[in-house]
Amino acid sequence: MGIPIRSRLLDYADCADHADRVEAEPPGDPASAPAPPSAQEPRRSRILEYVEADAAVEPEPPVRPGPRPGVPAYHATVFVPAHPRHTPTTDPTGAPALIPLITYELFEHPTDGTVALAFTALDGLVAALGEAQPWAATSLGPLAEVVGELGVTVHVDPWIAPGRHNWQPADLAAFAREARR
Repeated sequence: MGIPIRSRLLDYADCADHADRVEAEPPGDPASAPAPPSAQEPRRSRILEYVEADAAVEPEPPVRPGPRPGVPAYHATVFVPAHPRHTPTTDPTGAPALIPLITYELFEHPTDGTVALAFTALDGLVAALGEAQPWAATSLGPLAEVVGELGVTVHVDPWIAPGRHNWQPADLAAFAREARR
């Protein structure tokens, strides 16, 4: 008939446990039976060799782009005056379509020229620019990089003189109606 198939799992078990099981096994061809592991040098699973090899060759995690020197940290969240826009284009079939995007609002500063405003708290933006001011949350680093390419600086938590706000509730409602068209 042939030799019965035997699991090799016992070859990797504790030596004392293995010896007990070997004695309980029915006798077979002694030449084909594996020799029990010695007490001085226990056998170990080859799977550990693969795990150790994979750990040694483990690739480094991908490097995320970080801010350039002089650019604020990317993880610093700020609230920025911004509003949605739509750019007209055509879709793959040639039909007219609109691509939505967010536009940062820029302001004229008496001494610094054109600036972008950023607030570390939403309450600060509302207090400075009013409740009707559209806004977006973003990271300070990318904001500084984008507007920096235009020669614009970012003013964080600026003091703004009280007065009439740029966006009134009626302006916001008109903008919303226009965007729905």
